[in-house]
Amino acid sequence: MMTPLAPNATIGIVGGGQLGRMSAMAAARLGYRCHILTPEADSPAAQVAAGVTRGAYEDPEVLRRFAAAVDVITFEFENVSAEGLDLLASLRPVRPSPAVLRISQDRLAEKSFLNAAGAATAPWRMVESLAALEAAAAALGFPCVLKTTRLGYDGKGQALLRGPDDLPAAFALLAPKPLILEGFVDFACEISVLVARGADGRDAAFDAVENRHRDHILDLTLAPAQIPEATAAAAQAIAREVAAALDLIGLLAVEMFVDRDGALRVNEIAPRPHNSGHWTIDACPASQFEMHIRAVAGLPLPPAVRHADAAMKNLVGAAEMALWPDILATPGLIPHLYGKREARPGRKMGHVTRLFPLGGLPGRFSIQDALAPLEIS
Repeated sequence: MMTPLAPNATIGIVGGGQLGRMSAMAAARLGYRCHILTPEADSPAAQVAAGVTRGAYEDPEVLRRFAAAVDVITFEFENVSAEGLDLLASLRPVRPSPAVLRISQDRLAEKSFLNAAGAATAPWRMVESLAALEAAAAALGFPCVLKTTRLGYDGKGQALLRGPDDLPAAFALLAPKPLILEGFVDFACEISVLVARGADGRDAAFDAVENRHRDHILDLTLAPAQIPEATAAAAQAIAREVAAALDLIGLLAVEMFVDRDGALRVNEIAPRPHNSGHWTIDACPASQFEMHIRAVAGLPLPPAVRHADAAMKNLVGAAEMALWPDILATPGLIPHLYGKREARPGRKMGHVTRLFPLGGLPGRFSIQDALAPLEIS
């Protein structure tokens, strides 16, 4: 049995982004300090943390200095060094484990793991050569999606293939090899489930939510997803089964497609807080960030219930940040800003949440509804 982390202990967070920032804020509410490891100056997480170690995720000297300052370690995104986490795990408990990170970092390992755990995915093939790509595309059919196995996010590192003529350029462009080719899923909607799991195997799963994207970046999350209760319950069950198969300690996001027949296919997993769970800060007694910290710290997990329905809208780039003054002045909108200095194209600068009574989320919902009565395009 894991001994709970004592109040005033220090949780180390690898990564300095907004997920680390909101995790640190949740940890402070539970009486913990957070210490951030990041190569960035003035990172969002460092702005609210008790301490910062600045340096590379692969530097052994930096990692040892960081470990000496903390009691337990977690991470806030997957694009960190698994080898670095191995070193940290030899010095302090790391939750989730480096083994979990390795699975989530590599799409081939991820798909293989999910299928072995009994989770359905889109059909896929490993691609090491142009000839292998041609054979895989013939087997899966068009359209299909060619992806890098590592480091892709928000639509980066992938190409939609509509016919044989698209293959040579896409294969030459994407690197490193091998790649993964995935069959195209004709889905009705995209959903996700976040599940927290402790060292004792007990878990708590939030309601399935619907995710809508724009330019491959999450734009709007609706909680709960407007899907049949049986489908939502099946999605929660899949998330719990995957977390158990990983022997996860922490939080896991499981993104899924609901196809036209109502069947579920897992798209990808993320063993950390997730953009699609930001609504929980305002609509739940214990947010996804609190659940993550509780699991990492060995605390009991409360039920993952909500006291309201919610719509969460990402604020991306300069155009949407221009809405900030109006958001602050509009009753009913709950603003969250991440402390980033530069609003670059495609960069998530913050989010805004709107709450509804339980059962009151409109079935047909738009971005305009999320920010009403603001006038936006």
